[in-house]
Amino acid sequence: MSIDEAGSTVGELDPHGSAVAAGRVSAKPAPRRLVIVSNRVGPIGRNQTGQGGLAIAVRAALERTGGIWFGYSGSISERPSAAPKLTTDGNITAALLDLSRRDYDEYYIGFANRVLWPLFHYRPSLIGFSRRDLAGYLRVNRGFARALAPMLQPDDLVWVHDYHLIPLGEALRQLDCRQPIGFFLHTPFPAAELLRILPNHRELAASLCAYDLVGFQTAADLESFRDYLLRQGGGEDLGGGRLRAFGRTVRAGVFPIGIDVATVARQAEEAEESRQMRRLTASIRDRSLIIGVDRIDYSKGLPARFAAYSHLLEHYPQTRGHTVLMQIATASRSDVPEYREIRRNLEAAAGNINGRYAEFDWTPLRYLNKSFNHRILSGFYRAARIGLVTPFRDGMNLVAKEYVAAQKPEDPGMLVLSCFAGAVRELGEAIIVNPYDLEAMAEAIWQGLQMPIEERRERWAAMMATLRRNDINAWRERFLEALTAAGSGR
Repeated sequence: MSIDEAGSTVGELDPHGSAVAAGRVSAKPAPRRLVIVSNRVGPIGRNQTGQGGLAIAVRAALERTGGIWFGYSGSISERPSAAPKLTTDGNITAALLDLSRRDYDEYYIGFANRVLWPLFHYRPSLIGFSRRDLAGYLRVNRGFARALAPMLQPDDLVWVHDYHLIPLGEALRQLDCRQPIGFFLHTPFPAAELLRILPNHRELAASLCAYDLVGFQTAADLESFRDYLLRQGGGEDLGGGRLRAFGRTVRAGVFPIGIDVATVARQAEEAEESRQMRRLTASIRDRSLIIGVDRIDYSKGLPARFAAYSHLLEHYPQTRGHTVLMQIATASRSDVPEYREIRRNLEAAAGNINGRYAEFDWTPLRYLNKSFNHRILSGFYRAARIGLVTPFRDGMNLVAKEYVAAQKPEDPGMLVLSCFAGAVRELGEAIIVNPYDLEAMAEAIWQGLQMPIEERRERWAAMMATLRRNDINAWRERFLEALTAAGSGR
């Protein structure tokens, strides 16, 4: 399917569902100053290490054009200032705002993470909507807009990220900000009928239309947005990726986020000689390592993953004593009751599996509630025969891409990937599973363990070609090129 058919702005889809350039040849003007807005701001110093690919990509873009990275500081203050705290490194300025306890509870915990997050991940039963939290969400976005607007220059490009800040573009427009403003959603976008569960669904969709460009991870997310505007917003498809609804015209497109492929591969190779890797390989010995790396979140399907591994041990007895599942599950949003409950359930499930199957010299499941830096994780990926990425719903899931990039070319491991992860649109050579089918997940792990090396090499090479073509830098440049074009058209 071409992107124009799906409503995008940047050309056509390659065979793996990624946006590629349309092939236009034109002289490029001097880059405009870039302003990045996100809920949290990454470190801007060049010597910062251990950061994820998105922070690296944003910093690289800001270094080239100069600009501002604006967002929440991560601190709660009893009397937060209306003006951001500024830190400068070279031509990059970090602009940080504290939040009050009330703002944090209502904007971040209440509406962003107890309403939008479960809604966008297809878990409507977990939504805890209140008008107070909605008011806080809108209030913080308006406060961000008031703090940011005086810092903007007429020729700036403004790039807003993720569900926390959906109303920000509209708030900036109300302050007469006329710069090109783009928005990228890192999560899935729900189907139109699901979005209607939200009491303020029309206002939320209308605020998205205040942007010049809205970017999504997959064609399915874009189609859900388009379908909502046409059915619920009285919208019109103008062609060429343009949609008109709520009295506004917006461009929408598919921009699947990538990773820094070369850096991940290099880090994985370098990590092979690290102290942590020597400890890991000594403890695993000749057993096959299966790895999962996730935040603790109900969207990740971790209880089902544990159950699938238990099924593998039960019905494939030859895996007992010969496999180890290492699940790294970092705590997140511990202020939200649902997340505390998930952690308790996972601890109980891990204890049950080990209590049932462990031997005096073998523990089948290693459940780690801690984080590791990116370099060490890359080495762990490289050591794993199976990468287990089985979320119930995910916008993209970069762990899947990083696992593939970290593999040894001569003897790569195999990715087992959920059909509900956005990454499946690009990584079709993985073993694809439905995470609601525990028996099928166990069969997929067994298939990966038994797969001949020639087939593993062939699948890995195809996935790597896609990752290199659609890396983090290509993602960034495609979005900014499309934003520049959309702003000029407006």
